[in-house]
Parts: sequence; structure tokens; C-alpha cells
Amino acid sequence: MNHRIRLLIVTATHPVVDPTAEPEVDAEAGPVRESTVIVIGAGFAGIGMAAELNRRGLHDFVVLERADDVGGTWRDNTYPGAACDVPSHLYSFSFAPNSAWTRSFSGQAEIQRYLQRVAREQGVYERCVFGAELLDARWDGDTHRWTVRTPNGVFRAPFLVSGAGGLSDPAPPNIPGLADFAGPVFHSARWRHEVDLTGQRVAVVGTGASAIQIVPAIAERVAHLDVYQRTPPWVVPRADRDLTRPERWLFARMPLAERLARLGIYSARESYVFAFAKRPGLARAGRRVAERHLASQVADPALRERLRPNYAFGCKRVLISNDYYPTLQRDNVDLINAPIAEVRPDGVVTSEGTVRPTDVIILATGFRITDQPSVHRIRDARGVTLAEHWRGGMSALHGTTVSGFPNLFFIVGPNTGLGHTSMVYMIESQVAYISDAIRTVRERGLDAIEPEPAAQQRYNSALQAQLAGTVWNSGGCRSWYLDQHGRNTTIWPDFTFRFRRQTRRIDLAEYRVVPSTSDGAIDPASAPSVPTAHSVAPSGPVSV
Repeated sequence: MNHRIRLLIVTATHPVVDPTAEPEVDAEAGPVRESTVIVIGAGFAGIGMAAELNRRGLHDFVVLERADDVGGTWRDNTYPGAACDVPSHLYSFSFAPNSAWTRSFSGQAEIQRYLQRVAREQGVYERCVFGAELLDARWDGDTHRWTVRTPNGVFRAPFLVSGAGGLSDPAPPNIPGLADFAGPVFHSARWRHEVDLTGQRVAVVGTGASAIQIVPAIAERVAHLDVYQRTPPWVVPRADRDLTRPERWLFARMPLAERLARLGIYSARESYVFAFAKRPGLARAGRRVAERHLASQVADPALRERLRPNYAFGCKRVLISNDYYPTLQRDNVDLINAPIAEVRPDGVVTSEGTVRPTDVIILATGFRITDQPSVHRIRDARGVTLAEHWRGGMSALHGTTVSGFPNLFFIVGPNTGLGHTSMVYMIESQVAYISDAIRTVRERGLDAIEPEPAAQQRYNSALQAQLAGTVWNSGGCRSWYLDQHGRNTTIWPDFTFRFRRQTRRIDLAEYRVVPSTSDGAIDPASAPSVPTAHSVAPSGPVSV
């Protein structure tokens, strides 16, 4: 029987778990722990999802985290100078404002403490299982459950939510001889704090968002620093400052003031969409700011030319820094434009044949955005991985659900990334959508839902058509927004409040359903949707 047809007519119900019964035992991993929802990852996405489930009264869930604490990106990226490039009051949950931010752009440690506090206050820690990296997840077409295997046990639930995110796994470069280097080699997201850089000859490979923070932070203490640049970034001033005591006092005692500040930041950041996606000519203003910044900080015309991008402003993520350009002009710092040909045990060899003596190599080379390891470990009922389904490129319905994978939900899924504003806003939008989907499935007496292939195809065809004229696709650069096929499977090409409007409630007409009664197939159109807490008026967002 055809697998997809079978999903429409099967009528098995979720088995009732007897709390007095002995737990099922997996032959290899021991007892199988049952719940209603499994959440993968305890970063912003996982914490936001867990908090929403708790608020909805659905406490039967588990959060599987491979590390030993919450925080995700902000737990892992502890390199010197690590900080956010989105203003603090927007880069935080709307349900958990933080009046105590000390800077307009917060550093890594402060964001990590914020996430730990939210996890404590929202009861997330109680639901976490640490040391539980996703090894394999498979949908069972008979029991309509996901079985997830980890080093810390086996877990089973009808609903699986992946909050792993694209910034979870580093993307090391393929450089000949790198494995034979005699000194320390590490990625910026796996910083080795025991390695003392003082007096060392250090190579930083990459000039992206992490590198422009690392380079100024370590330049003073190293003997020599080589910065290997493949493509220069556009850099604008970082308008960072200490938040004053009166400001923090005001935000703590007048929540409305903080909400208004957040709304102001949100509105300003949303305006970037006009330049990046709606009216490309408007990006000239941003380019002029970047050009002036470069001219004011770099006096040498030859160096200035090497640092000037040859692609459109915004094609790659625009970076913010006040000390990156000055650092490159230090006597002990060299900017290397020549590609790396190979690495030898004691140095780096460029394509020009120059051997540059090196003691430590730091890889600031980004992450596996369009080929995340987790998608190689998630399987449908036939055992086919999601990576195999996505051989032609990632795609999902509303960046959240995937045809062929019932009851699987992604937070920060395909085409939900941003090149202009806070991912937390998108995360909260998807969290509300997923919460509504889970509640709708349970209240309507269904076992499972998955997107209609035609609905998913229509959605993504329209999305790709919209992306075609944006700076991210047509700006003349090669960025991590594009996959190996040259398709943009990362960026959301519109205002974020429009994404929230799309995801304010689930529309079962876009889905195939698996009924849990013997009454036959359910007509999705006859099952009304349930509004979420993030309903948006046609004129724009109610809250940010």
C-alpha cells in the first residue's frame, strides 16, 4: 500500500500509558521514557518552546540537550569579545523582559545568564535531560510516535520539536595538512580557554561576525596575528554604550517604557527590509555609512581597497564594529588576502608560496547552516533521513513542518533566518504556531498531521520567487544564506510581522491528517483553527 495513502486512512489511537506498569525496555539503551512532546535543544528555541508548553498547561514534555546546561549558541560561543549584534531589549523574549541589561548590545556572558534565569523561572530546567545528544529519531507509522535515541536513554512521544538551530555545529574548512598542524587548532565556537595566546603567532581564518570580534580582543597579547580574508565584509559603526542606572531604574519600574523601547528598536530594524528586499536603491544609504566608516578608520588607500567589498551592501550579513579596522593596522597584525594553499606542522602556506610561521590556528569559519547534522539523524517511517528528502535543498511549510514527517516541527527551520533583526521574534512566532498545532491535533482527536506536498510546494515556490529580487540572492556575493545548489534556503525575505501573521494559527486545510477514531478521515476544512497568543491584526504586530 502506498505510504501516503496509508497515512490518510489509518485509525490507530495513541496508546494509553499505565503509570503502574513496568516501563518498556530498549534492548540496547534501557527503559524507554514516554512523554507527549520531545524538544531537541535548550537554546533560545528550546527554552521558548518549553516555556510555552508550561504556560499552556502541557507539562508532559522533555527537553533533550547534548551539553550540560541551557544556552545553545550563547553557552558554546565563549570566545574573547563575543557579543550580540542585535540590541539587547529586542534580543530577548517578549514574555521575559530584562530591565537589567547593562549594555545596548549585550555580551555573551550576560545573554547566557539571562537564558539561565528564564529557564529557572519558566520551569525549563526541571524538564531538561542533559548529555542527551540526538543520535537517531524515527517516526513509527503504526504507533504514531517518534522514538529518539540519545547517549542518555531512549525517549518516545507523538510530537517532536527540533530547536537545534543552524548555529549549533561548526563548519571546519577543508584545508590540506590542517590535521597535521603541530599546535592547537580550534573553532571559534569551541574555544580552548586553556590555550594561552600570550606571545604566540596566531592565525585567524575568516573575517565574519565572530572574527571581527575575536581579532580586536586578542591582538594586544599575541606576538603576531595573521587574519586570513577570503571576502571582506561590509562594516558599520557599532552604536554600543553602557545603559545608565536611570534607564535601568525606569525600565524596572515602568514596564511600558521598556515595551516602547523594544517596539522602537523593532520598528527601526524592520525598516531594513525596504533596502534589502523591497527597494534595493535604498541600500545606497547604508553603503555610504559603511564607506565613510572605512575611510575614517583606514588611512592607507591600499589597505582600504583590500577591505572594500565588491558586492552589494547587505548581500552578506552587515557587521558592526568600532575596533576591527584599527586593529588590522597594528604593527603585529597582517591582513592576508591570498588563499591558504596548505597547512604545515609549523605554519600556513598561501597560494603565493609564502610560508607564514604559526603557533595557533583559530577557525572562524561559520556553521553548518544548510546541512545541519541533525537532519541526517531524523528518519521517516521507512527509515529515509530528512537529509535525503532535502537533497535538492531544505524546504518546509512556514519554515516549520515537512511533508513525509508527521508531527515533526522545526524552530528556526528553512527560510526563517534573518539578515536584519532579532531571531527571537521569529522563534516566538514559530513556538506559538507549534503550540497551536499540538493543541489542535489533540483537541480534534487526531493522531498526526503533515503538510500536503502541494501546499508545501506552493509556499516554497512563492518564497523563492520573492527571494529572487532581494539583495541576498542578487547582490553578487556567495554567502551562507545559499546552499550548495545556489538556492536561498535560509532567509525570510519579508517583514517579520507578516511571518507572524502567517503563523498565528494552524490551517488544517494545508495538512494531511491521521484520525485517531474509527469514524473515517476527517475533513480538515471542517476543523476550525484555534487562535494563539500571538494573533496579529492586519495593520501589523500587536506585540514584539
